[in-house]
Amino acid sequence: MTNYLDLSNKVALVTGASSGIGAASAKVLADLGANVAITYLQNQAGAEKVRDEIIALGRKAIALHAEFRDPRQIAATVSRVTDELGPIDILVNNAGSLVERKGNLAMTDELWNDVINLNLTSAMACTRVVAPSMVARKSGAIINVVSIAAHTGGGPGAGAYAAAKAGLIALTKAEAKEFAPHGVRVNAISPGTIDTPFHEVFSTPEMIRNTIATIPLGRIGTPEDCAKVVAFLASDAASFLVGETIEVNGGQFMR
Repeated sequence: MTNYLDLSNKVALVTGASSGIGAASAKVLADLGANVAITYLQNQAGAEKVRDEIIALGRKAIALHAEFRDPRQIAATVSRVTDELGPIDILVNNAGSLVERKGNLAMTDELWNDVINLNLTSAMACTRVVAPSMVARKSGAIINVVSIAAHTGGGPGAGAYAAAKAGLIALTKAEAKEFAPHGVRVNAISPGTIDTPFHEVFSTPEMIRNTIATIPLGRIGTPEDCAKVVAFLASDAASFLVGETIEVNGGQFMR
């Protein structure tokens, strides 16, 4: 029986993968057979733990420090991944953060640019470096991680983050049109409220309780809920999916 989720001998790069959705995605991809490179900005211990767990599965893995707001570091990271693991078959653009809750009237140019660069520009820049090899091989899958905030505008002080993620949905469609004729699929997942360190920093327990009341499944999501959809989009099981954004939110937002 054909296993359409088999990722054996594929090389995946997952950005921002020291914890949360990125870490879970890296491990699920490895569980399905991929060799995985993960990047981190601050949480070296978390990234190395993920790397070691992947190696324990019998896969190859590397953990690399990288600032994805710096195009030079993106290029250096992709070069190292290619040198150590081989050409990248799967790219998961997960690096991002709300950075700071601040409304429009209090927004500074510096904070706005920082949020946009981290959540939108970095994904474009990383794809720009990785995609040429995929195009040359006429094969590849790129998955952008957006957010339910792109549809709702986000919570208090999350306007810049919501705008960046909405831009990433549009970019996903534009890139999909550009690369699909070359055999490269670009899609996105849009997590709802997921139990990750993101909410430990940016949400209060009361905010989480109020959110759960709006979710038909009656719970917040897990990183693994998102990671399994990432793996699906990376696999041949999604071979005819192009330019789509899959909502992973337990029914909190339905289009």
